[in-house]
Amino acid sequence: MIVPSAYTESYARARAFDAANADLYMRHVHLGDPAADDVVRTLHALGSARRGAILQAGIEGGPMAIPDAPENVREFFASMDKVPDWYDHDFAQLGSRAFYRNSNIFLGAFVAGVLTDGFSTLISKSFGITGMLIDKGARRLQQNNRHVAEIFLPGGLARQSDGWKLSVRIRMIHAQMRFLLSKAEEWEYDAWGSPLSAAHIAFGAATFSAVLLKYARTLGAKVTDDESAAFMMIWRYSASLMGIVPEMLFENEKHALEINAIGSRCEPPPSIESCQLVHALINGGAILAGMETPADRRKMTKLIYRISRALVGDELADQLRFPPAVTFHVIPLWRITNRSQELLSKYLPALMPKGHKGQFEMMLSVSLYEDEGMKYRVPETHHNEKDPPR
Repeated sequence: MIVPSAYTESYARARAFDAANADLYMRHVHLGDPAADDVVRTLHALGSARRGAILQAGIEGGPMAIPDAPENVREFFASMDKVPDWYDHDFAQLGSRAFYRNSNIFLGAFVAGVLTDGFSTLISKSFGITGMLIDKGARRLQQNNRHVAEIFLPGGLARQSDGWKLSVRIRMIHAQMRFLLSKAEEWEYDAWGSPLSAAHIAFGAATFSAVLLKYARTLGAKVTDDESAAFMMIWRYSASLMGIVPEMLFENEKHALEINAIGSRCEPPPSIESCQLVHALINGGAILAGMETPADRRKMTKLIYRISRALVGDELADQLRFPPAVTFHVIPLWRITNRSQELLSKYLPALMPKGHKGQFEMMLSVSLYEDEGMKYRVPETHHNEKDPPR
């Protein structure tokens, strides 16, 4: 096993903690998504227009909709149509209810905590080189919210639902970016391994599911054991659609937290790209929250930084160059605020602030829905500023 140079010290420390899982994680730092990567290589030779048409038809209609596509492409989409034996559409309703009952808390946990954890790894190198997040932080947040909002709608992961399609779309964009970055002079394989590696995608899925659930509970979300299991099952199915290799796909909440823990230990300290991405996303959060004046945005951004520091801890916050802040009272106050709004909305709705949105309406309002519908085009270059919005 060849260990990329950036991982040498952190991997050694991770092995002292859990050698077997550290080795498993490191074996996937050089691996991408073999099936999707094979499809992207095949489609690359067909030209942009033909490639886009096949991807759209394949995601929308499966292999029957692309009878003239190369055989490996048709086989790929046929394999995506099979629902795993462990996924239960009826049981998933519990996870959907828990998510939308607490969606403002989940959104806060996502922006303030999960994104900070997720982009503190070397995955930030891939996104940093492309510029996909730094210059359009608010838009990317809206796209992420759209994906989460759709997979948690009742039936959101049924074959013809947008949650299913968005999960597969994300997989194909990741594969296309791996293909483009593999040819980019900026990418240093010996130092970083594969762009958007299987290890990083698995770490991201574990973080966006189990760590999101953990932080949401910390901020006051009330979720039963069955609801938690259903929440994780929904994320697991979405993660499998996004191409997580089977040996790195979490089975439940406990397993996902273990993947997050070993990944955090294997990863080197946050890079400058991590700092740039996290700060861009936190500042985008104030725009997403509807803060219109500079003063209101500064106030909201300061609050997000404080909540984020309280969630992820001082060590990581300092590595990411967060502004200093006292945080011991932030989470209790936030929980009280959430609880107060919940009680007002339930028992005295007339006293809610003017313009207040319900949980479901609020989640949809901060998600990206475009008039022309879902787009399926993949990037043509690895530099975002040279490519139209996706």
